[in-house]
Amino acid sequence: MSAPTLTAARPLRIGPLVSSTPVVLAPMAGITNSAYRRLCREQGEGFYVSEMITSRALVERTPETMRLITFEPDESPRSLQLYGVDPLTVAKAVEMIVAEDLADHVDLNFGCPVPKVTRKGGGSALPWKAGLFRDIVRGAVREAAKGGVPLTVKMRKGIDDDHLTYLQAGKAAEEEGVAAVALHGRTASQHYSGTADWDAIARLRDTVTTIPVLGNGDVWSAEDALEMVRRTGVDGVVVGRGCLGRPWLFADLEAGFAGRPERVKPGLREVTRVLRRHAELLCDFYEDELRGCRDIRKHVSWYFKGYAVGGDMRAKLGLVDTLDALDELIADLDLDQPYPGEAAEGARGRAGSPQAKVALPEGWLESQELTGVAAEMIRQAELSVSGG
Repeated sequence: MSAPTLTAARPLRIGPLVSSTPVVLAPMAGITNSAYRRLCREQGEGFYVSEMITSRALVERTPETMRLITFEPDESPRSLQLYGVDPLTVAKAVEMIVAEDLADHVDLNFGCPVPKVTRKGGGSALPWKAGLFRDIVRGAVREAAKGGVPLTVKMRKGIDDDHLTYLQAGKAAEEEGVAAVALHGRTASQHYSGTADWDAIARLRDTVTTIPVLGNGDVWSAEDALEMVRRTGVDGVVVGRGCLGRPWLFADLEAGFAGRPERVKPGLREVTRVLRRHAELLCDFYEDELRGCRDIRKHVSWYFKGYAVGGDMRAKLGLVDTLDALDELIADLDLDQPYPGEAAEGARGRAGSPQAKVALPEGWLESQELTGVAAEMIRQAELSVSGG
């Protein structure tokens, strides 16, 4: 594939919010907390979205949820992603966000493919129920508009190849007044396996014409991002697994979209400096050194992808429990290693395997209307919030 032409991209506008670099950090559970968002924001401009939180947990003010929605004082814009399965709960959560000035931008999750979410009719399963999807979006947009907060939607192609929803859902979201829609070019059944369908992203761009459309899936480099925009015509890209252990990808993206050729190619010394700072920020985030060090363990293999760091050393780093211990292990590495090139690039993170059958509520696929067990499930969720 030839390198995309380097020409400056248009800014990304989400309601009143503008980023000169048309890039969004995808919400990732256990990853995109304020510590990691800070690392990424320091590399380049964009929208950096929080971990997904459940609408009900926010309304009920659970301590962990209130910690997860903490933003740094200088974090702007503050982007928060919500998940919910019933219109009342989601609307109440957005109402709370607006009333208490908890975020500048709200994104609704209709893309999560994990079984614990889809078996409740949430995430990438929900748009199949077209009326329910529209009701949730309508109520959330209504409440967000009261505070001038733009609301966006992130989704997948559908449940599987026989139950695609992205064009219908994208058009409905546009009609209900969302500020932008983002599409991950995979179905729920694919999880993260295979190749993202950029042609589907292009079809959504052709269908949704009055608001920005963002593409997600298989953006591992600035060149991938530029190629996605060229091929699909989207207004920006959403980056998830491509930045794992590589927050400097956002510097590459900023340069690429500005039409500049330079790319960050760190040697091991710089990689360990960023890893160490990430660990320190996690300790501050959790207000607990042990918890922060435990959290950094999962990032080790991502940071060291392609570098000559042996299995024994990786195992030791996977057990680190203090910052001092981390420092001692880093000191034993050959920090003069240069950037390893192709070995450090490409896909990263777990792809998982295709699911033969997506976990769904009983009878979910029988109709796109909300009936039977699914309707009762949503009714009970609504009653638990309303106190009925």
